Amino acid sequence: MLTQIKDNQITFTDARFYIDRETGEYYPSATTILEAYPKPYALLQWMKEAGSKADEIRDAAGRRGSAVHQLTEDYDNGLECNLLGENGQPNYSMEEWAMFERYVDFSQRFEPSHKYIEQQVLSPQLGFAGTIDRICTIDGKSYVLDIKTSNGVYNSYWLQVAAYREAFMYEAKYQTDGVAILWLNAKTRTNGKKGDIQGIGWQLIIKEDTRKDLELFQSVQKLWLAEHSEDKPKQFSYTLSHKK
Repeated sequence: MLTQIKDNQITFTDARFYIDRETGEYYPSATTILEAYPKPYALLQWMKEAGSKADEIRDAAGRRGSAVHQLTEDYDNGLECNLLGENGQPNYSMEEWAMFERYVDFSQRFEPSHKYIEQQVLSPQLGFAGTIDRICTIDGKSYVLDIKTSNGVYNSYWLQVAAYREAFMYEAKYQTDGVAILWLNAKTRTNGKKGDIQGIGWQLIIKEDTRKDLELFQSVQKLWLAEHSEDKPKQFSYTLSHKK
């Protein structure tokens, strides 16, 4: 995360923390806090079986998620998104582009109205920060929406969006009707029945009551603080230019 540019130096702070630019204080991201949440047994088994390849697979999945998120952000901001670059070669993997096209299908069929896109929220009172993918209205109801490209929808995701909802409500005094996860790697094979918000390979899952998820997030936050209360963000500084 870019912190400052000064005196021909550019400084980045590691993405685990957000900075309050008024006070200079740092706050952990909600996803960093959720690293203390117990991993599902199936995931632990997979990590054991994958062995040394687990990190490589995880990093590749992270790059895929980042690419798809950037495409959806550009699309919602009215920019043209192209599969091929000027050299005629693909800018994205077919998997990344397929997930993006699922997002386009969702957008064109259900026409969400976006109030905020990639909105940062930082709450000193609640002690964490994060970036909300979308706050949007669908069928007359407003949601804190998170876009996921993972192989499953895990319990920790609901804690994450519940925390975002609470922080945004606390800091911006903006009420929403619930939270939603737009899963772009779903196993759905049809557009579903009337009332479903889904398509081939994607699904919108909505939850309106997030009280239990918020309580669980707060419990995980206490556990994280017990282990990491003295953690400080790492900073990396680089010179902007060089001349021999």
